[in-house]
Amino acid sequence: MNFPAIHGLIDRRILINFTADPDAVQQILPAPFRPKIYKGKAIVGVCLIRLKNIKPKGFPDLMGIGSENGAHRIAVEWDEEGETKEGVYVPRRDTSSRLNAFAGGRIFPGKHYLAKFNVKEANGNYHVNFTSSDNTNISIDAKTTDQFPPGSIFQTLESASDFFKKGSLGYSPDGNKFQGLKLHINEWKVQPLEVLDVHSSFFENETLFKKDTVHFDNALLMTKIEHEWHSAGSK
Repeated sequence: MNFPAIHGLIDRRILINFTADPDAVQQILPAPFRPKIYKGKAIVGVCLIRLKNIKPKGFPDLMGIGSENGAHRIAVEWDEEGETKEGVYVPRRDTSSRLNAFAGGRIFPGKHYLAKFNVKEANGNYHVNFTSSDNTNISIDAKTTDQFPPGSIFQTLESASDFFKKGSLGYSPDGNKFQGLKLHINEWKVQPLEVLDVHSSFFENETLFKKDTVHFDNALLMTKIEHEWHSAGSK
């Protein structure tokens, strides 16, 4: 199924990133996907994104909608036509919008769980949490900083930025297939966040990931980014 091109503004995007044991991640990945390995680790995370003026490309902004959203992501590779491709597998999506929850899988890829978001932003400080309809929850408290965390597997902001920029193609489950969505960003720019507290019930779920196989690594912030989403078909 192909979806119309979607245009809008990423008002705020927080990428919360974890390292994980590759074997543990492989167990929850469907074929044909496998973890993309970076320095011996799989990279997983959550994207917390506030969207504004979202509408089919070519429509005026006044027809657009806004919402808070969360997407759990796993950096993956797969083989296609003799080549190795890369992107992200998105096992679940959550949204504050009833329209998005209804339209997920119909107008754009992936089932969307309806969630209650609590967001506070002031003077470079960010608090975002949500609890979804199935009680999946995540929370983060962070503040802007000029310093990339020295203990990160990526070591530098530039290395982390390059890694996540390559994850613009995402696939979400749709029955026995996967719906693809390609993110196009006019200007890719991230800055580091100093994380004071972070929790993810999904990555802390020991029925999915054995204890101590997932560890927080870093968080990145993007703001005021014009973007488009284009259908990448299904596989």
